[in-house]
Amino acid sequence: MVFSASVGSVALPPLSVRVSAKRWSSVVVAAAHEPFPSFLPKLIDRIHDPFARRLALRIQRLPVPVRFSENPIMSSCVKPLIQKKETPIVLLHGFDSSCMEWRYAYPLLEESGFETWAIDILGWGFSDLEKLPACDVVSKREHFYQFWKSYIKRPMILVGPSLGSAVAVDFTVNYPEAVEKLVLIDASVYAEGTGKLATLPKAVAYAGVYLLKSLPLRLYANYLTFYNVSFSTSLDCTNVGRLHCLMPWWDDATVGFMTSGGYNVSSLIEKVKQKTLIIWGENDRIISNKLAVQLHCELPDAVIRQIPNCGHIPHLEKPSSVVKLIVEFVQREAKKLDKCVTQV
Repeated sequence: MVFSASVGSVALPPLSVRVSAKRWSSVVVAAAHEPFPSFLPKLIDRIHDPFARRLALRIQRLPVPVRFSENPIMSSCVKPLIQKKETPIVLLHGFDSSCMEWRYAYPLLEESGFETWAIDILGWGFSDLEKLPACDVVSKREHFYQFWKSYIKRPMILVGPSLGSAVAVDFTVNYPEAVEKLVLIDASVYAEGTGKLATLPKAVAYAGVYLLKSLPLRLYANYLTFYNVSFSTSLDCTNVGRLHCLMPWWDDATVGFMTSGGYNVSSLIEKVKQKTLIIWGENDRIISNKLAVQLHCELPDAVIRQIPNCGHIPHLEKPSSVVKLIVEFVQREAKKLDKCVTQV
C-alpha cells in the first residue's frame, strides 16, 4: 500500500508551468479574492500556492445516483469549462488524495485544448459523505461508473497515478466500453490490497488513520515522495495534500477502505486491451521503476516513458513533461487512426 500518493509538492510550480500559465494571468488575483466553495475545509484559506487556490475555486459537487445509497452522492470534481466532441481526459488521483493533486497539470491540459475532468474517488476528496456509504473497491468502481454514465457519457482517456492506476485498471477491465486509452503514472498495481491492515481491530485502525493525517508524517512522506524538495518548501504543499483529511467523514471512510482489503489488480493487468502509456519518475523511491518494465511487459499494448530527475508524483514535480507525454500519446494515436481511415 502506498501512503504518499498526494501529500505535497514543491512550494512553487516548476518554471515551465509558471511561464505557460501566463495565460492564466488572473490566477493570483482571482485566487486571492474569490470565495472558496463552502464545503472545503477552512484550512484552504491558509494555502498560499496560487495554483492550488485557483483549482480549489473550480471544485464543485455533482449528484451521482448509486445503488448502495438511497440518495445521490454529491460528488466532488473539477468540471471542464467547455465540453467538446473530442475524447475527454479524465484524471484520477492516488491513495488518500484529491483532485488537488492535479493543480499544476490541469491548466496545462486545458491550454492544450483537451476537455479535462479531475474526479475525486469515492471515500477521498471533498464529496458529501456525511451519511457514509461503503467505500470499498466495488463501491468506488460503481460510483465512478455512474459518474461517467451521468456526465462524461463517452469513451475517455483515463489517467491514474499511483494507487489511481489500480483504480483505473480495475475500472477498465470491468467497463471496457468507457475507456478508449489508459495513462498509468508510477503505477501501484502490484500491491496485494491493504495487507495486514485489513485485519486490524477498529480501535487500532482509527489510531493509524489519525497518524496518517498528521503533519509530521505528511512532511516525512514528502521527503520520500519527491526527488529534490527542500524542507523549507514543504509546509504549504503538505497542507494542500492533507486538506481532504479534514473532511468530517474522512476517518470513517479511510478505515472502511483499509479494513475492506483494498485493491488487488495484478491478475487483471493482462486483461487490459486498451492502448496504454506508462509514465514513471526515474528516481521514484516509493515504487521501483523495475516494476514499470514488468508492467510494460504484461500489458498487451503499451509504451513506456521515464522522466529523469523525478520522484513518485511526476504530475506535481514535472507537470509539463507529463502533459507533453500525454498530448503526444493522444495525438500520435489519433494520427494513426486518421491515416487508417484515409487509406480505407
